[in-house]
Amino acid sequence: MFERAALVRILPFALYMFFLFISDMLGRLGYGPYALRWLYGVKIACVLTLLWLFRRDYIELARPQWRWTAVAGAVSAGIVVFLLWIWLDASWMVMGSSAGFDPRVQGRIDYPLAAVRLAGAALVVPVMEELFWRSYLMRWLDNKKFLSVNPAGVKLSTTVVTVILFGLEHNLWFAGVVAGAVYSVLYMRGRSLWSPILAHAVTNGLLGVWVLATANWTYW
Repeated sequence: MFERAALVRILPFALYMFFLFISDMLGRLGYGPYALRWLYGVKIACVLTLLWLFRRDYIELARPQWRWTAVAGAVSAGIVVFLLWIWLDASWMVMGSSAGFDPRVQGRIDYPLAAVRLAGAALVVPVMEELFWRSYLMRWLDNKKFLSVNPAGVKLSTTVVTVILFGLEHNLWFAGVVAGAVYSVLYMRGRSLWSPILAHAVTNGLLGVWVLATANWTYW
C-alpha cells in the first residue's frame, strides 16, 4: 500500500502511538503509573532504533545548512509555542483528560527517569513527529509523490488539514493546533525540516523543565 519512502516516515510515529495504546490497555488491566513508569523509556528506545535504521532514507535531514537567522527564528518560535502551550488551557481548549507523566518515587523525583522523559520529548519526539506530520503527511496530502513536493508550495487547505490533525493528537488540542501551525510555517518558509524540528525541540525541552519545576505533571 505504501512505498518505502512513506513507510520509513510512518512506522516510527505508528510505533509511538502503538505504545500509547499498550499503556492505556495496561492501565485498564489495573497497572498503575508506578508500574508503567519505565514504559516511556522502552517506547523512546524503540522509536529511536527505527529512526536510526532508516536514517539514510531521511534525505530531508542530510547535511543541514544552518543560517543564524533560521536558528534564531526557530528557537524564538519554540519559546513562543511553549508559552502559549501553558496558557491555552481553557476548558474548551482541552479534549478529555491526561494523567501526564509523574517521575516521582515515594514523593521524590527519580532523576534518571525524568532525564529519560525529558530527552525523549526534546530529542526524539520532534524528529519522529516532524518526519511524519510535516515531511510526509502534509506533502503527501498535496501530492502522493510527496518527496517531489516543495514545502513552500503546499496548498493552504492541505496545511490546515494537517495542522488540525496534529492538534487532535494532543489533549490540549487548541495549543496543538497553534503549535502545528507555527511548525508548518517554519517548514514552508525555510524549506528545511530542521527548522520545525529545532522549534519543536525547544518547545518540548522548555515544557519538560517547566513541568519538573512546577510539578504540573498533566502537561507531560
